[in-house]
Amino acid sequence: MKKLFFVAVVATSLFACKSSTEQKSAFDLENAKKEIIAANKELTDALSKGDSVAVASAYSIDGALMSYNAPIVKGKENLIKSWGAFITATGGATVELNTVEVWGDENFLTEEGTFVIRSKEGAQMDIGKYLVLWKKEDGKWKLHRDISNSDLPPVAPAAK
Repeated sequence: MKKLFFVAVVATSLFACKSSTEQKSAFDLENAKKEIIAANKELTDALSKGDSVAVASAYSIDGALMSYNAPIVKGKENLIKSWGAFITATGGATVELNTVEVWGDENFLTEEGTFVIRSKEGAQMDIGKYLVLWKKEDGKWKLHRDISNSDLPPVAPAAK
């Protein structure tokens, strides 16, 4: 009877381990990457339409924007203002995002990418790279930490 009990415990343990492994391997990184690319498309479409509210809504509840030459931006209202200022300053520019690599799990993904900002006439205004930490919130990927910087040299201060 002890042997039967032991075999049952071992078999149950092995089955539980296998089930746990199967659950962990169920996360599909390639599919998640496609979801991130689609979310980026929604984001750039919102920017093209001048919709800072939609852009801010792409961030997690506690999301943050960390742009170059600016303090960190947190909170939906501040994100709306920041992206609204960007839209106004760039005068209808388009933003192209290129996802280079995505890694992570079903809760958090890190995206490495490049960007190009073009005027509405098509002239390149900026080019650079970014990292975004995406957070799964209510079944949807949201920007949680968004940091970017330009590849262009800094602009020299104007002479007095």
